[in-house]
Amino acid sequence: MSYTRSTPQPTMRHRSDALNSPSRRRILQAGGLAGLAAIGAPLYPLRALAADKTLKILQWSHFVPTYDTWFDAFAKAWGEANGVKVTVDHINIGDLVTATTSELSANSGHDIIELGPEAAQFTPNVMDMADINQEAAKQFGAIFPITKRVSYNPVVKTWYAFCHGWTVDCGDYRKSLWDKAGMPNGPDTWMQLLDVGEKIRKEQGVQVGIGMSQELDSNMVARSVLWSWGASVQDAEDNVILGQGENRARAIEAVKYMADLYHRTMTPAIFSWNAASNNQELIAGKASYIVNSISAYRSAQEAKPDIAKDVFFTGPLAGPKGDRWANVHVLYNYIIPKFAKAREDLAKQFILHLAANYDQAMYQSKLYNSPSFFGTPVPTGDRGYTAVKDAKTLKELNDAWFAHDPFKLPGEADGKLAPLVPAPDWTTNLGHPGYSNPAVGEVFNTFILPNMMAKAARGDLSPEQAVDEAAKQCAAIYAQWRGRGLIGGKKA
Repeated sequence: MSYTRSTPQPTMRHRSDALNSPSRRRILQAGGLAGLAAIGAPLYPLRALAADKTLKILQWSHFVPTYDTWFDAFAKAWGEANGVKVTVDHINIGDLVTATTSELSANSGHDIIELGPEAAQFTPNVMDMADINQEAAKQFGAIFPITKRVSYNPVVKTWYAFCHGWTVDCGDYRKSLWDKAGMPNGPDTWMQLLDVGEKIRKEQGVQVGIGMSQELDSNMVARSVLWSWGASVQDAEDNVILGQGENRARAIEAVKYMADLYHRTMTPAIFSWNAASNNQELIAGKASYIVNSISAYRSAQEAKPDIAKDVFFTGPLAGPKGDRWANVHVLYNYIIPKFAKAREDLAKQFILHLAANYDQAMYQSKLYNSPSFFGTPVPTGDRGYTAVKDAKTLKELNDAWFAHDPFKLPGEADGKLAPLVPAPDWTTNLGHPGYSNPAVGEVFNTFILPNMMAKAARGDLSPEQAVDEAAKQCAAIYAQWRGRGLIGGKKA
């Protein structure tokens, strides 16, 4: 997960930009910055600007550090144009839930907070984002359906967040290793990963790198495996089905597969991995295949170019019946706490400005960020990158950059990211086949699924016992959130 050249630290980075008071004419300018796209008439023009000319933003330290450098300057430039003192703080993604909980308890803190799927659990304490989501759809086209599922609660009919972007979860493999094993294009199914991954380990001494520990990547790959076997934690109506009927049988088979994958292709180290471990193993030449984003590859481009040239990509692997799903790797979910009511309009104006300029977010993240609004027009003028001919929308720009990576190294193969072009078709959300919700978020945050896989792989429990234990834990969590009226489903 993490960008290993600069691993985010738990401590907060703070940047504050004090600005002189601008003229009324300057205040009325919306996005009128050189090289930045102007949105339509400001949705929230003067009320917020007159009330409190400050805006405090908290977001997780990006796994591609160039993004944070760009974002801080972007926020500062917007503040200067609108007479606002902008503060941007960055924090380790693993610390965000604790920090957000603390601020909400204190009823004081940042005006905008960037979370992932955990945003759902804070629904009662945040401002409704329906207006800004509707305005963005009006200006930029329909939202990517998966990002709606992680920012809208259909039970209480509330947009608790604005999801400005997401990241593709994919397979990263060492082409030379797989070529020598007879599969130059890498695995296409989970069984190929098991069989050929075992061959690579035996003949070339390099293991598969998929974690079963209490960290983000292990959490996500556990879900991808379950979905690929046709199993899930919940149904579309928020009922826990992990331990029920045919779904239980499929989940047990998925757990058995992960136990086999461990015994045949990996070592006990995977039980104590952190979010950077699979990246580090790939870059060190110690992993033949990992499930991650492109951040490990970007790290290798700087740290070990020869390894980077050997890293190629697959979409999600197919299960026994051809199902293939990947979880959204990370999300960029902006919430506005209710205690920031006085600056709500100002916060929403900034968020819309970011959405209008998302070509910059894509480029400055080195394609790590994908947009939630694919129909957003590509702004004209000098954007800091070579214009892409005929790319009129962010979807066209995204696909063109994935087909011909503008950040590839000299002499590196072209088109390595092309397998990720159809990612919107096979990417799904936490809570699949339903919406993300506070209950499935807690299941995620308490690592129930990777623990389930690990217990069976280590032999602590049988696959059947591991699934039944996890299902019982999930049911208790869902009952608690259902009692608060924030999820659907049937009461026990």
